[in-house]
Amino acid sequence: MATDTPDTQTAGTEVKAKAPAAAKKAKGPTVEDKPLGQFITEDFFPALRPLLAQQGLGDMELTFADNRIKGSWDQGDHQFVVHFLQGTLKGPKTFAYSSFGAAPSTLESFMIREEAKVTLDLMVLYVLQRLRAQKTVVLN
Repeated sequence: MATDTPDTQTAGTEVKAKAPAAAKKAKGPTVEDKPLGQFITEDFFPALRPLLAQQGLGDMELTFADNRIKGSWDQGDHQFVVHFLQGTLKGPKTFAYSSFGAAPSTLESFMIREEAKVTLDLMVLYVLQRLRAQKTVVLN
């Protein structure tokens, strides 16, 4: 005689199928998904300028051409360049700095570890950090 145990008893029980996972809402493109030139001029420069002004660099002239951000202040006595080597935000980048009309003596890698996850906030932070390292900007 076979006895039904709770482990083997299936008659009269309903097997519920798992509910499908709620469809995630598709996120729209981020500002970082824009073409590089558009991102730099429409988003990066407006985010960076007020922070530079707070640090006493309100006269900073910022330009973007040939996949390079150029910043100069004190009537051109100080300059920096961020070069996007592949013409994309997520590709390799370099940073250079010069003073008093001299050519940049060091070309440094820029945002190496963050290449895959570059955001507007990180770009602003890293530029300010590099300028601070040059003893140009003193952040409180």
